[in-house]
Amino acid sequence: MGLFDIIAILITLSAVFSWINHRLLKMPTAIGLMLIALLVSLALLMPIPGSDGLEEDARAMLESIDFDAAVLHGMLAFLLFAGALHVNLFDLAKQKWVIATLATASVLGATFIVGIGMFGIFWLLGLDVPFIWCLLFGALIAPTDPIAVLGILKSAGAPKNLEVKITGESLFNDGVAVVTFLVLTEIAFGGEQVTVPGVLALFGTEALGGLLFGLFAGGIAFLMLRRVDNYQVEVLITLALASGSYAAAEALHLSAPITVVVAGLLIGNQGRHGAMSELTRLHLDNFWELVDEVLNAVLFVLIGLELLVLTLTSQYLLAGLLAIPMALFARAVSVGVPIGIMRRFRSYSPGAVSILTWGGLRGGISVALALSLPDGDTRDLLVTVTYCVVVFSIVVQGLTLGPLVRAMAGRADVEMERTELPDLLPGGDDEAPSVDKSAAAVHTGS
Repeated sequence: MGLFDIIAILITLSAVFSWINHRLLKMPTAIGLMLIALLVSLALLMPIPGSDGLEEDARAMLESIDFDAAVLHGMLAFLLFAGALHVNLFDLAKQKWVIATLATASVLGATFIVGIGMFGIFWLLGLDVPFIWCLLFGALIAPTDPIAVLGILKSAGAPKNLEVKITGESLFNDGVAVVTFLVLTEIAFGGEQVTVPGVLALFGTEALGGLLFGLFAGGIAFLMLRRVDNYQVEVLITLALASGSYAAAEALHLSAPITVVVAGLLIGNQGRHGAMSELTRLHLDNFWELVDEVLNAVLFVLIGLELLVLTLTSQYLLAGLLAIPMALFARAVSVGVPIGIMRRFRSYSPGAVSILTWGGLRGGISVALALSLPDGDTRDLLVTVTYCVVVFSIVVQGLTLGPLVRAMAGRADVEMERTELPDLLPGGDDEAPSVDKSAAAVHTGS
């Protein structure tokens, strides 16, 4: 099957599934598409007369797709750039310490907690998995995916600063997690003696180098945008920036995700206000929103269809089911401990850790990193376990996140009434002034 045929099939399926979801299921787009694709995959796996040939064709198509290359060396560049383009740098700066901590210390903490926990789980199940492979699983399951969660947060009425935290963390922890994964991969399969200074140098070069290169590439694009007033040319420049800076960063062995996020933030803020007309801004936003929607539709359909090529044994599935609470526990600890420390310096609502834990959805990056591991039984095991965590994350956590946010908002309303109304009524007035409940929405610090 040729490349054009594969693209045509995926886009057609994405369009049909989107229509079904919009007309019938009415779920958030990412969740609905993946759920429909999962149901289609399950139907193909069932012994239905006359479906054998269709299942074989579907498997052949999926096996011909290099999923990790398509995501990590293709889609991710555009998805991260589109996400960064619409993040307000001023809002991000106000939450910089929280985002920086969650995107670095929390990712590293979750990597080791999951790695240690899964080593024990695999041992109890009689699965011989080296500890370094468990750490690799911890690194690939650590990054959170902002795509599925943001629409849910907005529809649930989550406050802006919560959206900024989750978006900022997701944009940057992708880069940190990929660098961590690459460092652990070098330790596991590099074939050379690994030293602590060498690991720190590799980590620093990838992360810091990616940041600086993103500023450099974004700066060049900014200067080009300032010298032209033609929205077709300017949209093309941003498209070249997203793809070109990502590819160049990979060639230079820098963190490509961090590079494209920094470049996107620069263009989305400084470039938007200092180098674009109102017409250009309108067309730029429409273009990148469309790119974001189309690529995410294809990505989540692909994730759902990947079920057809997994190794589905009872032992692997049990390991996957046990990995779900382990990943949630690691997320809760890696988020809860930093926030617990920062509570001494700033205010957080009681629901902050709960929402950040349950809202840390995993997505295509985790699946892609798992599929990039060297072939073998251990790789097949980790791919299946990763898939279980990702599916639970998107479907169960995604569908229940909205009610959780609303419940936390109601809880915050009650607490505000208890703590603020006495101050509003000195001398015991009989009638309380009206209180804007929107101000009491759930927050995680400001």
